[in-house]
Amino acid sequence: ILDHVSVSYQNYTHLKIQLLQLIFRAEIYGPVYRVNVLHFVLVNVTCPETTKEILMSSKHPKDKFLYKKLFYLFGQRFLGNGLVTARDHEMWYKQRRIMDPAFSSLYLRGLMGTFNETAEKLMERLSEIADNNMEANMLHLVNCVTLDVINKVLKYIKKSFFGIYKTEQPLRLQLAIIRLSFQFKPKNRPFVKEVREACRLLRSTGAKWVNERKTAIQNGEEVPKDILTQIIKTSAAEEKMTEEDEEFMLDNFVTFFIAGQETTANQLAFCIMELARHPEILEELRKEVEEVIGMKREINYEDLGKLVYLSQVLKETLRLYSTVPGTSRELTEEITIDGFRIPVGTNLMFSSYVCGRMEKFFKDPLKFDPDRFHPDAPKPYYCYYPFALGPRSCLGQNFAQMEAKVVMAKLIQRFSWELVPGQSFEVLDTGTLRPKSGVVCSVRHRKDEI
Repeated sequence: ILDHVSVSYQNYTHLKIQLLQLIFRAEIYGPVYRVNVLHFVLVNVTCPETTKEILMSSKHPKDKFLYKKLFYLFGQRFLGNGLVTARDHEMWYKQRRIMDPAFSSLYLRGLMGTFNETAEKLMERLSEIADNNMEANMLHLVNCVTLDVINKVLKYIKKSFFGIYKTEQPLRLQLAIIRLSFQFKPKNRPFVKEVREACRLLRSTGAKWVNERKTAIQNGEEVPKDILTQIIKTSAAEEKMTEEDEEFMLDNFVTFFIAGQETTANQLAFCIMELARHPEILEELRKEVEEVIGMKREINYEDLGKLVYLSQVLKETLRLYSTVPGTSRELTEEITIDGFRIPVGTNLMFSSYVCGRMEKFFKDPLKFDPDRFHPDAPKPYYCYYPFALGPRSCLGQNFAQMEAKVVMAKLIQRFSWELVPGQSFEVLDTGTLRPKSGVVCSVRHRKDEI
């Protein structure tokens, strides 16, 4: 029962395995190995064939041990039974069917104005920073961008978080508290109380926004055609909305609010960091942006498809820094991996972050090389899945990459940046993966260099 427990204490923070140790073990022990922590057994898998077999199927539910940690935080409902955490396939499928139209290609095209408007606020803030020779915490600033976008698509808030992003700002504070809960120290009871209150505030805010929008729709008022409206209208088309359905809608509101803001911001911050470390790649991007965008301020949907090298850079960023550590499944039938029999009920862990840093799958894996994702390059075979795979893949991935492209294109178009010396390039796991030092940069107007 206690096999591996001494090792596990070194590798877990509340049963979260340090990712570098996972990579080390995968290189030594092969495509499948077992880790025990007391009664909990986890089998880590890097075998592409098994990854395909399990993740592309709907037969195997998400692991109840890990995902119930997201259902509640210290006894307070957090993500509940939303799209990320629902284990029952029928329950998940019903929600996915309701949510799908809100992320259709046609609808996402209509969000280009929101992406442009919010990215412009970042450009204005960076301009102030450059004019005053200040340092820019890029992780903080891109968090402002993504939180602005989420607020606009969920409630059409006109006030920008660039203007009100202070520590006393309620939602900002609650997100920070929840993030810290993933580094929880057991004896800190006042902090437990803060986390519970943060969850309550997020869910009560969501309930308020949903109810306000539903009332407006029922009264025939003109409402913005945003994702919140789309979700409510599609849900209303169901034959009968139960109280449970209402709770699920709120679960998904909180899920989208948290996941849609945090993961995109982290990807942007890592991308900015790597471009500062690789000026030759940044120069190639500048050439592409100048050719496709020129000096125009409004980027349109068609432009995004032409920014091919930028797509490669963003994909390479996610290879090295998959913003979510991994996903897990509970086996509903016995399988064999590399000659090892894995019984029913075993929890399998899959990590794109781990696979993305293995020499077996990517030559010189720690080198930042966007050409790995050149249109003519061989596609990674089930070893690159930052948005998961199969039916449970991330619904908002196109939303996130459209937003990231608009922000990066405008940034590259108008600014140069360098990393302030003395920073750490370590990755911090706070539920999602983020740059530990925040990517602090000195920023200059590009026009000053011409």
